[in-house]
Amino acid sequence: MRRRKLIQLAQGGLLGTLTAGLAIAPALSQDRTKAAPNTGPLTLQWFGHMSFLISGGGLRLLTHPFRPSGCTAGLPAPKADVDYVMISSRLLDEGYLENLPNKTKVFAEPGSYDFKGVNLQGIRMDHDRVGGRRFGRNVAWRWQQAGIRLLHLGSAAAPILPDQRILMGRPDVLILPVGGGDKGYSAAEAQAVVTELSPKIVVPTYYRTATSSKTCTLAPVDEFLALFPNVKVNRGGSTLEVSADSLPSSLSIRVFG
Repeated sequence: MRRRKLIQLAQGGLLGTLTAGLAIAPALSQDRTKAAPNTGPLTLQWFGHMSFLISGGGLRLLTHPFRPSGCTAGLPAPKADVDYVMISSRLLDEGYLENLPNKTKVFAEPGSYDFKGVNLQGIRMDHDRVGGRRFGRNVAWRWQQAGIRLLHLGSAAAPILPDQRILMGRPDVLILPVGGGDKGYSAAEAQAVVTELSPKIVVPTYYRTATSSKTCTLAPVDEFLALFPNVKVNRGGSTLEVSADSLPSSLSIRVFG
């Protein structure tokens, strides 16, 4: 109990240091101005690791900005002009906020938020396989944008509990960690999550790439892909464009890079 409290205090202090001048959104915030249309194409641009620029429906959001180091050593820090930022924890590989413009709206806590006509559901999960005692809390994010239901699981490692499963629903696009380690699903664990959530498109994240440093202990994405021999895999590039009427009828996997 004492160790967990120390982790929470340390992480809270880290976020406080990095978010000076940023607008951290309170739980159940309400901002229905400039309501975004819910149609048209949705574009996901991958910055590496778990970070994406997601554009569509009149909104632009950035997820999980990181500080280049270790598994992200060969990548530039994500930067984009966005309406808001979502992070899943206060760790520097998924919640680095120092490079953001002042007053950027940041969603970092579990809860339900309404912002510019979009509802964001932050779902609390343990970040590791030992009840959060090592890495604290992970926030999975569920929302609908441009008519597409999205779920970004951050770098979750803990099994999905029944109440979490209800909040997650059935996503059209599932952004899923697959590289293993102490705070991310292994390939087999990620496969089980795909089976449970039954998405239409899976976007693997949080795995070792050619730009990762030698200290990166994550597994490559091919270990995950090997578990889906009969699923269509689209590889290459850094962007995905999809619309509600072009979603695949059966599971497909989109691998960037």
